[in-house]
Amino acid sequence: MKQKPLRVPIALKRNPYEVVIGGLGIEGIGNELRSIGFNSNCKVLIVSNEEVAEHYGNKLIRSLEENGFKASLLIIKAGESQKNQKSIGLIHDAAYKERIERNSLMIALGGGVIGDMTGFAAATWLRGIPIVQVPTTLLAMVDASIGGKTGVNHPKGKNLVGAFHQPKLVIIDPTTLKSLPEREFRAGMSEVIKYGVIGDIKLFNLLESLPSLNSLKGIRMDLIEKIIEYSVITKARVVEQDELEAGIRAILNYGHTFGHVVETLCGYGVWLHGEAVAIGMHTVGLLALNRGSWSWSDLSRQQALINKANLPFTWPVMQSAKILEILQGDKKVRNGKLRFVIPKGIGSVEIIDNVSEEEINNLIEKINR
Repeated sequence: MKQKPLRVPIALKRNPYEVVIGGLGIEGIGNELRSIGFNSNCKVLIVSNEEVAEHYGNKLIRSLEENGFKASLLIIKAGESQKNQKSIGLIHDAAYKERIERNSLMIALGGGVIGDMTGFAAATWLRGIPIVQVPTTLLAMVDASIGGKTGVNHPKGKNLVGAFHQPKLVIIDPTTLKSLPEREFRAGMSEVIKYGVIGDIKLFNLLESLPSLNSLKGIRMDLIEKIIEYSVITKARVVEQDELEAGIRAILNYGHTFGHVVETLCGYGVWLHGEAVAIGMHTVGLLALNRGSWSWSDLSRQQALINKANLPFTWPVMQSAKILEILQGDKKVRNGKLRFVIPKGIGSVEIIDNVSEEEINNLIEKINR
């Protein structure tokens, strides 16, 4: 008998929904959809990749069909390199073929790439149809599936094309992590560490207390669920205050500004998103140290968790001019000014826009040694 799921409300004014953690998981999706008002005979287009669908596709379809839904499955190639407008076209083509209507539904079954693409396709099909997120990676569970950010990459930058489109429901089945490659698990742990630094000392302390963060095998399932719960709650509280990233929500980009540079210049998929974020967190941590915003002790504690998760923190060799070019094209630039999320201490960050080009050049010179 599975325990009752944990339900975390995302209390948005216009589009509230729940994140459901544990319980029946994928097997209970059909019942969950009916409980929030989706009717029998509703058409559902599931978007996934081959590996995830092989493990969980039939289980999801069975849960839907047992509850009267008409489900079809579209397989998209896996990987960050597929996160482009061509893939969105494939989803739109499938939606047309399956006669997906405004009262139909798309389900994203997979990691952050599948979630972002399916969410964007749903936002733009018939000017917007419902989307349900079913994340199967740690990174997607704690971050990408929550908050309504959808989109694809542009050759000049990550996630430059997209829309805000909140899901109707997020179903997190922690047992799907058992089929997740260890490298992907470690990448997801990077986002968990981020939540500890930006606003949850209790989560940070929990991570410090664990002997290892680099594999699911070294962490009890009840603690994995606790880690997911703390992370989801932290993100929920931020998103509720700032749905469209007009202000405080930008703190969720901690480590991402430099991380996106790594992803863009190295080529999408060379570094996993979470790996690039770990590099970015270390880099912005050095920036904060240089500015006197936090202590060497705090930087060392962050670094210890990055090491415990066996994540990278040193930069690949890059040209300074190219790094600055990508930074200037980042989505977080406002009125020509670069904005950085920098830590003030464990559990506290601030957004600044007064970092000089000289500071950045000095930092780049230091990290490139």
